[in-house]
Amino acid sequence: MEQPVTAGRTTRSYGAEPEALEALVGASLTARVTLDEHGIVTGWNAGAERLLGYPAGQMTGRRAADLLAEPIPVRGGLPTLAGLPRWNGDVALRHRDGRKLTVRLLAHHRPPGVDGPAWLVVSALTDRQSPAGLDESLVSWSFAQSPCCALAIYDTRLRLRRANADMERATALTEDEMRGLRVSEISDGDAGRRAEADMARVLRTGEPAYEENYLRASGESREHAWSVFLSALRDHEGTIRGVCLAAHDMTEQFWARKRLQLIAEAGRRIGSTLDVTRTAQELADVTVPALADFVSVDLLAALDEASEPPVRAVPVDGPLLLRRAALRSVTPGAPESAVPTGTVDAYPAGSMPFETLRSGRPALHGTTDPAFTAWLARDPARAARVRAFGIHSAMTVPLTARGTTLGVAFFVRHRNQEPFRHDDLVLAGELVARAAVSIDNARRYTRERATAVTLQRSLLPQRLPRQAAVEVASRYLPAGGHAGVGGDWFDVIPLSGARVALVVGDVVGHGLVASATMGRLRTAVRTLADIDLPCDELLTHLDDLVARLNREEESDAEGLATGSAQPAGDLGATCLYAVYDPVTRHCCFAGAGHPVPAVVSPEGTVELVGLPTAPPLGVGGLPYESTEVVVPEGSLLALYTNGLVETPDRDLDTGVDRLREALGRPAASLDALCDTVLADLLPPRPADDVALLIARTRALDARQVATWQVPAVPSAVAQTRKDVVEQLGRWGLSDAVFVTELVVSELVTNAIRHAEPPVQLRLIHDSTLICEVSDGGNTAPHLRRARTYDEGGRGLLLVAQLTERWGTRQSATGKTIWAEQTLTPA
Repeated sequence: MEQPVTAGRTTRSYGAEPEALEALVGASLTARVTLDEHGIVTGWNAGAERLLGYPAGQMTGRRAADLLAEPIPVRGGLPTLAGLPRWNGDVALRHRDGRKLTVRLLAHHRPPGVDGPAWLVVSALTDRQSPAGLDESLVSWSFAQSPCCALAIYDTRLRLRRANADMERATALTEDEMRGLRVSEISDGDAGRRAEADMARVLRTGEPAYEENYLRASGESREHAWSVFLSALRDHEGTIRGVCLAAHDMTEQFWARKRLQLIAEAGRRIGSTLDVTRTAQELADVTVPALADFVSVDLLAALDEASEPPVRAVPVDGPLLLRRAALRSVTPGAPESAVPTGTVDAYPAGSMPFETLRSGRPALHGTTDPAFTAWLARDPARAARVRAFGIHSAMTVPLTARGTTLGVAFFVRHRNQEPFRHDDLVLAGELVARAAVSIDNARRYTRERATAVTLQRSLLPQRLPRQAAVEVASRYLPAGGHAGVGGDWFDVIPLSGARVALVVGDVVGHGLVASATMGRLRTAVRTLADIDLPCDELLTHLDDLVARLNREEESDAEGLATGSAQPAGDLGATCLYAVYDPVTRHCCFAGAGHPVPAVVSPEGTVELVGLPTAPPLGVGGLPYESTEVVVPEGSLLALYTNGLVETPDRDLDTGVDRLREALGRPAASLDALCDTVLADLLPPRPADDVALLIARTRALDARQVATWQVPAVPSAVAQTRKDVVEQLGRWGLSDAVFVTELVVSELVTNAIRHAEPPVQLRLIHDSTLICEVSDGGNTAPHLRRARTYDEGGRGLLLVAQLTERWGTRQSATGKTIWAEQTLTPA
């Protein structure tokens, strides 16, 4: 490769012609000798012959030590130099004519493996052809013409004496125009005053100084960054005679560093949340004023309506509909914007956003560009703002991620007078690309979260059933952070005997999988509750179900490739199941790894129900136990998930204490109490899902319940029917006599014939009429189809046809058959 040598404006190349280069440098002006590792001469040039008088043919192959007039002042001689990369010093040599010469040598030791001799020894010869005073001239010329930095010399009064060409260009003044002026007078500003103060300190202390300043020369729009070195100039006696100022233009390095800092800042600030609008705003905030005076981020309006962006993001003929997602300006209120945030605007074909999205490439624009002026001619509002604010330069950068077009970012300068350059466009493209990925992530997350929330809410009860046993209010809040929608749920399930089941549960994990699992478990709880299982048995069956689902997940995962979103066998849930009986005012609780419920007495005392420790569902191996408590009428039962009481900055115990305080406050209604609890315990954006269920207990009056002990003899059926008819008369339910008499006769007869004593009949009169027959047997009846000539088998079928619903439930001492009728309003 040719090596250019520049002198003035003429460039001459010597790289391709070694002979020409040798002629230029005058090879004989240097004595050059090469030696091997043993000190044997392997090379001898004409300069060495001029220095010592020996021709090359006579010296090649001889020991270099034979030329020494005195030993080299290094202990052990040349062999000790083998470990040095270089040596220099004065050596006494013997000329061929016998004279002793003291010669200054520089010896380079070449490392092993390098082709050529082991040592290169050189010594400069006096160039008698150099003109007198050339050295001083070269020094003067080098100062004046130095191409690498701006130089200026100041005297002890800090008045400029000399300045080179770069300094003249930096200040846009000639040396003559600056001579005799102070630096603060040449550069009127903070930078000049700081430099003068540093120069005074250099004069006083003699210590060098360094600083960085930023100046814009007259006639230039771009500010330059300068690295300034100040050093004292001393005479031969060491007296300070002046100060030298050397300034290196570091503008490109400065802006490169600023660009890297901006990229790093963008990496920290953009994409801090999974929110589309906030991410767009973060892009605008990072780039103003560091890159632009005004920035807007516009997203395709089609993203608002479709789950996926359209295949053709830009219509062929326009217009292009964009929604302004974010903007930022150096001017308060962003008056430069013709479109408010959140508003959809139409961009015609030929407009900068339209053409940028159609091409898919970022672009620079000046206000005098034909395309820009043509667009503004069709948009008077924008044209007025361009004129009013003096907008002179713009960039449009498409927002694309994973091959999907999302929108466009618009960058404008008006206060910064320097127009956008190509480097700015590259930087903007890098920043917008980062933001586009974050916006796409946020968009995908928002879509999945909306789907999960919709699924979650569709699986939760849409309207809680009216109950005689309790008055209920509930709240469900999806997570507001990165975690996403979880698997929290609640339910209110009517049971036989005017009882009611209250359920709250929490599935491990977040997202669609958790929501779907929650739906399966809620359905399972309703199914198990419908067969009137005791609380502890219901949780045991539910635990078996979760364990079975885990085994199915593990089996499915074995047949699939790795990399599924949720680890196999990682399904788990917690649950609290409670059954309240308004007749006895007893409430049975059973929990599976769930926060314990709270009971608020009518006087406002809040107590936690002590439940036996139990593992979450799906763990298996340990039995579930239930706890039964007597609940006074008008008490509150509060069931909740851990998201209510446990947050990243608050432990469980502290959360429970705050919950007890909130529940103990008077409230106008259960809905108001729910709102109070959530406001007191939750941040604006909860990190986890929250389910809250509050129930106020009711009790049936003793006059609404009638109970008879029935002798286990067939003749007792007639008296029992008579007693029932009289009771219905007292309740004013004459319209229900026929059906009730038939139901009581069938159920009591079956208990006497097929079960074991004791037999008990109970009527419960509330919004419905419930007939219950209990006995000591464990065999449950079932419907069957009687044949034509069968004398029995039709009674239970009639009961099922004449009542709203019927069923059976097991107890510790036997079973209960029940049937419920809907009463016709009077």
